[in-house]
Amino acid sequence: MSQNQQQSNSSIPVSEVYWTLVAKADKKFSKIRDLPYYQRTRYDTYFYKVFKVYTQLWKFQQENRQKLVEAGLKRWEIGEIASRIGQLYFGQYMRTSEANYLSESYIFYEAILTREYFKDGLHQDINLASKQLRFLARFLTVCLVLNRREVVYQLVNQLKLSLDECKRTFQEADFKEWKLVIQEIVKFLKADTAFMNIRPLRYSVVLDLHPDSLPLVMDAKRKLRLRDALLCSYHPNEVKFSELTLDNFRMLQSLEWEPSGSFYQASMASSSGIGSGASQNGASGPSRVNQDITDPTLPPNPRKAILFRPSVTHFMAVLGTVCEELVSDGILLIYLSASGNSAHTVSSPSRAGSSIGYTENIVRGFQFHSINSDSTSTYPMSATYDSADHSGYTADCLHIGPRGHAGMNCIYPSDLLPFTRRPLFLVIDSESSKAFKASLTNTSLYCAITTTGPQFLSALYSFHAIAYCHWDAMSGAEKGEPVAMLLSPATSLPLPAVESSRQPSGSLFTSFLTAPLQSFILLLGFAGSDIEKDLYSKAEKLLQSSLNKLGSLLAAADNLDPVWAQILSDIFLTRLLLRFVFCSAVLSLYSPSSNKIEFQPECMPCLPDIVSPMSSTCQTVVSRLANLFGASNKFLFSEGITVISDD
Repeated sequence: MSQNQQQSNSSIPVSEVYWTLVAKADKKFSKIRDLPYYQRTRYDTYFYKVFKVYTQLWKFQQENRQKLVEAGLKRWEIGEIASRIGQLYFGQYMRTSEANYLSESYIFYEAILTREYFKDGLHQDINLASKQLRFLARFLTVCLVLNRREVVYQLVNQLKLSLDECKRTFQEADFKEWKLVIQEIVKFLKADTAFMNIRPLRYSVVLDLHPDSLPLVMDAKRKLRLRDALLCSYHPNEVKFSELTLDNFRMLQSLEWEPSGSFYQASMASSSGIGSGASQNGASGPSRVNQDITDPTLPPNPRKAILFRPSVTHFMAVLGTVCEELVSDGILLIYLSASGNSAHTVSSPSRAGSSIGYTENIVRGFQFHSINSDSTSTYPMSATYDSADHSGYTADCLHIGPRGHAGMNCIYPSDLLPFTRRPLFLVIDSESSKAFKASLTNTSLYCAITTTGPQFLSALYSFHAIAYCHWDAMSGAEKGEPVAMLLSPATSLPLPAVESSRQPSGSLFTSFLTAPLQSFILLLGFAGSDIEKDLYSKAEKLLQSSLNKLGSLLAAADNLDPVWAQILSDIFLTRLLLRFVFCSAVLSLYSPSSNKIEFQPECMPCLPDIVSPMSSTCQTVVSRLANLFGASNKFLFSEGITVISDD
């Protein structure tokens, strides 16, 4: 407050000043509650104003705490203010992807937890009990995104205990939907195991190649940076918590910098088996997250818009807005993980998880929300399915909603064509991913003529499929900017079942792009607890050095397509591309999927032969890794490829 305001308020009771500030804060909070996370610059003024009034409110109650308590202020009312500030910081993180906002959100939520603001009167007031449950669920989301797994398990236990107490005190029917919330988070943690998070999914300058060490492409006409990403995942039975699906969760993290010093030191605690550790049993860790978590020498995180079960019209509206905001040297990543019109299966067997339920509205609050009701549809899964196309493989669209609604829930390649006026990096994870490949008259046929082995068969298949049904494809029909595309296999390779309870969920393709070594180990049939820490560390160093070598070869290739040359200056896109090369090599050489087109991922434009799956470089990388784990017999290598020992 200004000095004049303070003087004019000196005669007004402290409690009246306080409740005036509360009313003002509530009014401003209600105005921004439903604002979208895209259109960022348009709403900067709104967020500045609401942050300002909540800062005044928080400071005022701290300075006048005793007088306010004497006037009737309850502890839960202080907790409510802190909770809203936590929501504001999390919302600002979702708008900007700046890690400091995520850290501040954690700090406020942690203060509510440790000071037990909602404890007094919890068992007498059902509204207060609901506030406590919602707070725990929101804090869970923040901890998941921040990767504070030790706190996540602690919160899950507390949520269970609080819910049991509420059921004993009040009518159980009032809390029936919270049972589904707990089921969701349990399934999520069961799928996203400690092994999958043994190293950060975020980009770590401690573990990964430093941005200054990226190989240079000398003849690149321009250098593009990943500035924005649009992440959308829809599968009827996908694993999720609140509005955060497992696939989106992994991609979200892989497109950010790892907060300095906040994760890696504690992640390798177990020496007997890296799949076990304190984080699995719920033991609490450090009580406070490091506030100074950003490295000023690194560029900012790309901004991300995460869409949860959007309508097609909402998806298109967000895409158009993000493209409009894209800066001149920027490239937009679009990640779509969705089912297609497969003739063979309704959903991938590796996507077991929670069914569509009622829990979204409970946890949503200020997290992962959308601006209109049709963007969060929760229709039951249709009993009828669209027929397959005449080629017998996949149809030409992705379902981002239930089937049986004609084209209302379908995204076609042509839907994205208007947005190719800006540079796009497209990642499609679906059995219908090949619908987005080349059209009949361009590079697909060229690849068929100029490549051999599995790539030749793959190109022929693509030509065959296009000839029948894929006239509505993207590559070659762009409106100004050629699109870089990473396309998943048409069929997800079933992972060896070590134990049914340990069968991972989520997409294998997305898993390879976000956690390649863990995915490789699981593909071999090992559980996380089977792998010693030293062996994992050795394999991690080998894979990282191999990917760095592949990156140098790619940058130096004479026939590198300009589409790829212009993105190799971006560390996030380069890492995705190199992991795609590794994934392609593994699935091409792995015995159960070797020479089987439906299990092979593809990219457009074609990459140089020097990084093709059958190149000696890629085969050597896979052979050395397989040999480390004693699994060389699971792969089919070409003659002349020696399995090298790394002992």
